[in-house]
Order: sequence, then structure tokens, then C-alpha cells
Amino acid sequence: MSQEKKIREKKKPTLLHAVIPLLGLLVCLGGGYAYLKLPTQVCLLAAAAVAAVVAWSLGLSWDDMVAGMTEKVTASFGSIMVMICVGAMISSWMFSGTIPMMIYYGIKLIDPRFLFVTGFLVCAIISTFTGTSFGSAGTAGVAVMGVAIATGAPLPITAGAVISGAVFGDKLSPFSDTTMLAPIAAGCDIYDHIRHMFYTTGCATILSLIVYGAVGFTLPASSISSPELVSQMLGTLESMFHFNLLLLLPPVIVLLGAFLRKPTVPVMLFASVLSIIMGCVFQGFPFKTAAAAFYSGFNVSMVPGVDPSTVIPQINTLLNRGGLMGMMSTILLIFCAFAFGGIYSKSGCIQVILEKIAGCIRSVGSLIASTVVSTIFMSIVTGSSYLAILVPGEMFSEPFERFGLHKKNLSRTLEDAGTCVVPLVPWAVAGTYMATTLGVPTVQYLPWAVLCYGSFLFALLFGFTGWTIKMADGTPFNASRKAASK
Repeated sequence: MSQEKKIREKKKPTLLHAVIPLLGLLVCLGGGYAYLKLPTQVCLLAAAAVAAVVAWSLGLSWDDMVAGMTEKVTASFGSIMVMICVGAMISSWMFSGTIPMMIYYGIKLIDPRFLFVTGFLVCAIISTFTGTSFGSAGTAGVAVMGVAIATGAPLPITAGAVISGAVFGDKLSPFSDTTMLAPIAAGCDIYDHIRHMFYTTGCATILSLIVYGAVGFTLPASSISSPELVSQMLGTLESMFHFNLLLLLPPVIVLLGAFLRKPTVPVMLFASVLSIIMGCVFQGFPFKTAAAAFYSGFNVSMVPGVDPSTVIPQINTLLNRGGLMGMMSTILLIFCAFAFGGIYSKSGCIQVILEKIAGCIRSVGSLIASTVVSTIFMSIVTGSSYLAILVPGEMFSEPFERFGLHKKNLSRTLEDAGTCVVPLVPWAVAGTYMATTLGVPTVQYLPWAVLCYGSFLFALLFGFTGWTIKMADGTPFNASRKAASK
């Protein structure tokens, strides 16, 4: 048989072809994960098999499908490397006593009623300076979760506040990769983009603070840990670690590296190695224990003279985490999600769905709504904030020009529905990372990640009302519309 005959003819997918894998994903996750309690990885691989059958019927070869999966992994490899480094950084900061010291003074200084607001603000500040929601949630976020465990505050609400704060900076920081990517995809200036995002993000922030403040003040007294337990935890932390101001040096290095625009991974690794050295010097850990903590995660059994069986469970929950291997199950989940997303994307099915959505555009409001829906769709299917921004950005660039709108409206909408939604998708890179790092399943913290869904809700509101929407010449949309009507 000649080489030409071996090449299968590729067909353009119909709407039915595009819908079948999505139904497969819904059935596998709804029936397998939610009902039968099967591992998410298995459910995603089953959904990928459905997508592969559809792709094969469209003429794709196995090599084509592997290429699609490889593209997804390549696009997100930088984020995966950051995840691994954050895992090592968490364990090394536990090892040095940096995070235990943050937890210790957080328990002493933070009123549980203000914990949600404080967690939001602290993570927002750190993520704005560093440009990474991963680093903010993995360091200050872990400390805030520790305070919540110690004081008895609800963990899903705390995790939602931490993630909302972390996403705030990821959206607005000029150091953030998604903040730089969105204006590139839309074709506008980055600082115009950031200033324009203050409208939707600012409203979502106010809403978040109102919700977290109200919930904090209505927190029932029965949910707060007893003073005896809090005192016991403080005493245990104080006996296990020697605290001093030098332990804050690793976080300062990470913040300084971000401010100076240094590469994220080398800065995190440097801060981790410094923490390991500080743990050996200040806490008296042997170097062999340091290597074990760096690789497999910190454990209270590593503390000299401490019998793990005598330590209260809350301390184990606080401190036993991190390490390079601590992120491996999360990365496996991401690869399984990429198996589905890569095949589905390579078959051309995504383009069919997006074209159907784009065909619904009749007004500026429906244009913004179509962009939001398309970006959320990409976030759910691919699990990648980069693809969720790039693909709709390319598709909706022409419609925004046709309506005479400034491109910063497009870039803002891409971030409102892309950067913000990915942490709410259980199999997305950000969603799996947040759930693993903070120890709260995605479905539990999702209702409390107010800024994440508040941003795209305000984007929809502004789209249909015309508020804050700008024309290409910089004039307000409402004013231009009224002038045209006259």
C-alpha cells in the first residue's frame, strides 16, 4: 500500500461530533467522580477515550492525538514547574520554621472574625507584588489556612478568601503572565488593560470584602476553637521551633525577586535552599532530614525529640505537607485532563463550539456574553488559563472591531472569565493546585471564591448596560450610542 493511501482523510467535525465528547466528559465526571467516587484521573481518561473515538472517526491518527496532548503540556509546562517548586518551597519553609512562625503569630494576632478579610487582603497584596497566585496561596495562603485550623474557622470559606485574594493580584499585577498575555491576545496596551480591569475587579473585590466581613461577624461562637486548644497549639509550635526575624528572609527574597522581574523558578529554588540551610542552623535539623523534607514533604516526626503520637492532630494537619512528591498526584491529574483537552482541541471540535457561540452575537451585550461563555468553555475543557485567553482572544478580535469597541474591553473580559474561572475547575492546573495546597476540595471552596465568579458576573452586567465599556476612540459606549441616535 502506498504512503498516500495510508494517510486517512480528515473531516471537519459537525456540531454532533463536538457535543459527544462533552457529554462523555459530563457523564464520566458526574457518574464516575460524583456518584461512584472514582478517582478523577480515571474519569478524565475515560472521557479522553470518548474524545479519541470521535477524533478517530474524523480521520485523526494516534500521532495527531499525541501531538494535541503534547501541545497542551508544552503550553502549561512553565506553570507545572512553578507548582513543583512551590511544593518544595512549602516543605522547606516548614522545615526552617518560616510558615510555623507565620501561623504562630497569626493565631495570636488575628481575630477569627476578621480572618476571611485578612486572608483575602494578605494574599491579594502578595500576589500583586509577585504576580503569581500559586506563590501567594502556597505561602501566605498556607499560613492563613493554618490559622483557620487552629481557631476553628470554616476551611472552605477561608480557602475561598485565600484564592480570591491570590487571583486579585494574578489579574492586576504587571508581573503576572496572564496579565501580560491578555493584552497581547487582544491587541492593546498592558497598562490600559490593567486600568480597565479596575472596574470589574474593583466591584468584585468590594463584593468579596462585604461577604467575608458579614460571614466573619456572623460566625457562631460554637465554631471557634476553645482557648485551651489554641493555647495548646501555640505552646506546641513554640516548643518545636525557634522563632526569629531572620526566618522572614525567604519570603522577602521571593517578593524582591518578583519586583526585580527575576525568573520565578530560580528565585523559588534559591529561597527554598536558603530555608533548608536556616532549618539546619536555627532548628537543629540534620542535612539528611532536610533532603527528605525537600523531596517528600515536611513531617512533624522529623523534629528532633518530638514523638508524633503525642502531638495533637491539629498540628499534624498544619505542618505535614509540601515536597516535590507532594505535587505529583496533582500533576498526574493535569496530564489526564490534557489527554482529553488535547484530543478534543486537535480534532477541531473546540472551533465548532466557539463558532456556534460567536454566531449568537447581536449586540455589545451579547458580544461580551459570548466572550465570557467561550472563555469559560475553554477553561473547563482545556484547564489552561493561557488557552482560555489566547483562543477566544483571537476569535473575538474582529467582532470587537466591527462594533467599534476598544480592545481593552476584550482583554478585560478574557481575564475576568479566564484567569478567574480556571481556579474553580477541579481538573484545571490552577484548580488542582489550589485544592492540593490548601487541603480543601474545589467543590467546597467554589461558592466562597467570590472574586472568581464576581468578576465575570460584573463583566456581563457592564456588557449589557454599557457601563465602563469604551469605544475605540476612548469615548464611553453610552455617550457614543446616544450621539449616534441623535
